[in-house]
Amino acid sequence: MPELVPVLSKEDINRMISALAKEISTDYEGRKLILIGVLKGAFVFLADIIRNLTIPVEVDFLRVSSYESSTSSSEKIKLTKKVENDLLGKDVLIVEDIIDTGFTIEYLIQYIKSLNPCSVSVCTLIDKVERRRKGVKINYAAYTAQKGFFVGYGLDYAENYRNLPEIYDLKL
Repeated sequence: MPELVPVLSKEDINRMISALAKEISTDYEGRKLILIGVLKGAFVFLADIIRNLTIPVEVDFLRVSSYESSTSSSEKIKLTKKVENDLLGKDVLIVEDIIDTGFTIEYLIQYIKSLNPCSVSVCTLIDKVERRRKGVKINYAAYTAQKGFFVGYGLDYAENYRNLPEIYDLKL
């Protein structure tokens, strides 16, 4: 039976999101910002971020696959849902649940740049540096972790645990 080790409480998450939203609102005040959530994992985080922003934003989603039912990235990224909004001349903030090896976010940054936005930045719930293999810039990170396999608050393992209101390290 898997063990769930608590990492971030609801209060921790709310505090981190409030601080991130304040910083994002300040940085993008007066600009045309579109947040692009990476499905499925970032949907909870994205919803809470936009509810805490004090600036108007557009929202879109994209979806990629790289983990399948494993705890490590296959490094073979498939774009399974493209953005629908026109990004030309807009500032884009990619909202991701977790950045691990960096392969997926590097792929997404290049994809978004191909759509000619004004700028591309990255916001993540968890910046996990243990297995980072790509030098990608993370502009906003709620939490930095060295290691672990995290579930809850939208993060999953084989489509399970997304519904947990807090974040846990899953010990298989």
